[in-house]
Amino acid sequence: MKLTLQTDYALRALIYLGVRTEGLCSIRQIAQAYQVSEGHMIKVIHRLGMGGFIETIRGRNGGVRLGRAPETILIGAVVRYMEEDLSLLACMEPDAERKADLCALMPGCRLRGVLSQAMGAMLGVLDHYTLADVITPHERQRLTEKAD
Repeated sequence: MKLTLQTDYALRALIYLGVRTEGLCSIRQIAQAYQVSEGHMIKVIHRLGMGGFIETIRGRNGGVRLGRAPETILIGAVVRYMEEDLSLLACMEPDAERKADLCALMPGCRLRGVLSQAMGAMLGVLDHYTLADVITPHERQRLTEKAD
């Protein structure tokens, strides 16, 4: 499975904010730190704010910061929230049972169950890690150097 760029950027933004906890950060700072499009980062930050992962403060002195402690933000929860569709195959989509012509093997195919179990295992692993777990001393050094 490959995660979308939005999820990649969301995880990067959370890592940045998990390192830079001393105050508010700008979307521009985050985008520049990772050399990604500011336009994409705006969308990601908006979505993370809607999900309660970050706080966004509007206005001249506004910015963004984590919405809760890094130890409470599960990587699996971020991935589930950011990914609109975690179905590995079309037949695994929520309304697949209604599409009789989708696959000749439906509903008796065992592959769906195997792939569903694999996805569950991946998300289970991600649920064992928090944002605090993935912020290393290397990230702390790199992300504080770039902003200074």
